Amino acid sequence: MIVRRPWLAAALGMLVTASPAAAHSLLLESVPAAGATLSAPPAQLMLRFNNRVEKALSRLRLVDEHGAEQPLAITVASGAADRLSAPVPALAPGRWRVQWQVLSTDGHVVSGRFDFTLRP
Repeated sequence: MIVRRPWLAAALGMLVTASPAAAHSLLLESVPAAGATLSAPPAQLMLRFNNRVEKALSRLRLVDEHGAEQPLAITVASGAADRLSAPVPALAPGRWRVQWQVLSTDGHVVSGRFDFTLRP
């Protein structure tokens, strides 16, 4: 294939040489796991990403099934650079949503959410 437009050739070259290190943060693992059903509330929430995240600029919160939000205090000083953790206060039985927001190493803000259920 012959590319006759220089800007198209440059764009294709950038796509081919893009490095995986420039990717947005992806959630790889969480405790509790997404969709989990627990018989006891977790003492701590932990999220592991595919790259380093800026803990001081990240947010975690829990939302109950009625929409009441509970922000969580991220433990900034401890843990690996690709993990966020926060102590979890006492929780009532029901469905809980974890909402997270992190600053990726590529400079983009990335957010997501997942649910878990706490049995009575």
